[in-house]
Amino acid sequence: MTVHFPFQNTYTALPASFFARVVPTPVAAPRLIKLNRPLAVHLGLDPDLLDSPEGAEILAGKRVPEGADPIAMAYAGHQFGHFVPQLGDGRAILLGEVIDAEGVRRDIQLKGSGPTPFSRRGDGRAALGPVLREYIVSEAMAALGIPTTRSLAAVITGENVMREMPLPGAVLTRIASSHIRVGTFQYFAARSDTEGVRRLADHVIARHYPQAAEAERPYRALLEAVIARQADLVARWLLVGFIHGVMNTDNSSVAGETIDYGPCAFMDHYDPAKVFSSIDEQGRYAYANQPRIALWNLTRLAECLLPLLSDDKDKAIEDAQAILGEFAERFTSAYQTGLRQKIGLFTARDGDEALVQDLLDGMAKNQADFTLTFRRLSDAALDPDGDTEVRQLFADPSAYDEWAGRWRQRISGEPQTPAERQAAMRLVNPAFIPRNHLIEAMIEAAVNRDDFAPFEEMLTVLARPYQDQPAFAGYADPPEPHQCVLQTFCGT
Repeated sequence: MTVHFPFQNTYTALPASFFARVVPTPVAAPRLIKLNRPLAVHLGLDPDLLDSPEGAEILAGKRVPEGADPIAMAYAGHQFGHFVPQLGDGRAILLGEVIDAEGVRRDIQLKGSGPTPFSRRGDGRAALGPVLREYIVSEAMAALGIPTTRSLAAVITGENVMREMPLPGAVLTRIASSHIRVGTFQYFAARSDTEGVRRLADHVIARHYPQAAEAERPYRALLEAVIARQADLVARWLLVGFIHGVMNTDNSSVAGETIDYGPCAFMDHYDPAKVFSSIDEQGRYAYANQPRIALWNLTRLAECLLPLLSDDKDKAIEDAQAILGEFAERFTSAYQTGLRQKIGLFTARDGDEALVQDLLDGMAKNQADFTLTFRRLSDAALDPDGDTEVRQLFADPSAYDEWAGRWRQRISGEPQTPAERQAAMRLVNPAFIPRNHLIEAMIEAAVNRDDFAPFEEMLTVLARPYQDQPAFAGYADPPEPHQCVLQTFCGT
């Protein structure tokens, strides 16, 4: 019985400076924890073969499948604002690319599969906890409708990895429309390798933005397209209370997908200054800073592309600044449209932005839970009696009462029925998110007791985030004070 991957390997057709060929390091006793069977089918893979001893060995990196051309990708990056000219895949190996059921090219990458030439003294391994966190959060993001890398499988290796203490090792099989980052462009730009930047840009255009190839100025069109996708992506993050945690340029995908789930988290009570990453001491990547940081990262991409925009440097800078100037309008439009939808407005009118902001300000001052406030507001749109459930979330319930009066006056001016409004709001206001305290409890059960039942149950709940699931109602509850998770950590 042979596991077949219909690999195509376009990235390895690029010059040797783009990557290092490397094979995964074999592990002792791979055991499949979880296989994402629907995703396997979507990728044209046989889930039954993957769910076999040979499949587990491939997904752990112990066996290299036929047709694979394993590589570690080269890239640079700004990490917390400081430029590092060479980073690269230090614990991830790209096996190859497949074409999915929709005709989209997807990378298949093993994360935690051993050292590479870019490991910088690291062991190249991953601990079980961060692998489970990325599996849970990336699949939750996909179910929420947010562009993201996906998780195909998690395998326990049968070996420990040394962190602060010995921890069970694991490997995540990650799927992405590509693993090309802003930092990939920076790698070549830092070396004044304009031809490398051009080859990479041509590859990204062909893979992600084929319409740019038809434009009068393809590289300008490429920058415009990446900016548009990033603006939309970050707006979607904010609309569900997601904090990436480490928005370094090497964690910024030019495909517009959420990538690299390290110290990421969803907010419980609304706080625009909220930071989860244990190493983000200055709040650079706080919730409300994410749009500004996205633009900062895109500005670094624009700097890399300057030689392709014009032979005249001043003209290239002028072009780049004009294109970057489109980010704010694109982000604001996507974000404000999303906020109107979250409070059940079908039209845009003067005063709407202030109305939503007043709600957010009231939530921040009264420690109201972000997800539950909007979800319960959906039910309050159907019946004013639902206000009771919303106001209970506010430390001072009268803060909601004053706002609710203005909100009801505003929605009364639209022709939609209460039932139509509730239905529309429930499509954008999830009942379930990956709550931090539940993720930590799930990881504790898996790491300390080899108990994956909480992991499986979380996946079941989060696969349908917009549907009421009475049997799992506890998953919607915010943490009790003693359950609050104040920091999350890198660690894969």
